[in-house]
Formats: sequence, structure tokens, C-alpha cells
Amino acid sequence: MTTPNAKARVSFASLTSNNLGTVRKLNSVLFPIKYSEKFYQDILRPEVEDFCKLVYYNDIPVGTVCCRLETKEDRTSLYLMTMGILAPYRSKGLGSQSLELILKAASSHAKIDRVYLHVQVSNEGAKKFYEQHGFKLVGLHEDYYKKIVPHDAWILEHIPHATGS
Repeated sequence: MTTPNAKARVSFASLTSNNLGTVRKLNSVLFPIKYSEKFYQDILRPEVEDFCKLVYYNDIPVGTVCCRLETKEDRTSLYLMTMGILAPYRSKGLGSQSLELILKAASSHAKIDRVYLHVQVSNEGAKKFYEQHGFKLVGLHEDYYKKIVPHDAWILEHIPHATGS
């Protein structure tokens, strides 16, 4: 039995074909666009298991975080594709815990030299959230969003570990 003063339990689960339907449902509520079948197949790939999670609050699935690895030349980046928490569960630290989990995982992979993401220019709250977690504004991607307005997106970047000499 849970008492009103009991500490809420936050947990994270790796994505599997068994919980992919839950991820689809959450994403349909959380985000204004429909994700492709390729998106859902890509987030099940073993190499992104540490970076794609279902977020649970007292055993209730309330959010998702999904990333992909990108390698260009000799640089490997982790791209934060989606991260969202259902509205009734926001302001409970779940977004911060989710992001910290991903940043810690990125730090433990020596080949990842940056984590980056896009934020719609009208979403000042999200921009501020990421900046509070060490992300820096590094650019503007004009016409990034094709089906939602405004179309432009900020590009924010976090360096997970310093590259020493």
C-alpha cells in the first residue's frame, strides 16, 4: 500500500518488441508528428539500448527517450530524437532524470564526443530545460520541421566528456 508521503519510484526500461506498442502510444500523445516504422525499428537496435528508454513512474509508463548514434568521418554523435513525459507527470523531475541517464550513458562511451538535439524555436521552455542541463545553443536549422509551425529549430549540444590532450 502506498501512503501519500511515500517516495515515488522512477525506473527505466530498455525498449523491446514487447513494449514497443507502449512507446508508440506515448509518442502519439507526446509529439505533434507521426513517427515512421523505420523510427520504431531503429530504436530497437542493440547499439542504442543504453539510449532508448521507457520511463516509469510507480510502474506506470509515463514517458520515452529515444536517441540514435550518428557517425560522420571520425566523429560519433548521439542525437536525441525524442524525449517526453506525459503532462500529469511533469514537474516531478522525470525529464531531468531521463536526460541525466542518457548523458551518463553517453559519457561512458568514449567514442561519443557530443550529444545534440533540435528544439522548435517557439519552445522556449524546452530550450531553457536543456540549457539548465549543460546544453549550449550552437545554431539554427531553418525549415527543419516540415509539418509543424514554426518550421525553424534551435540546435543544442552537450559535450559528454572533455577531450584531453
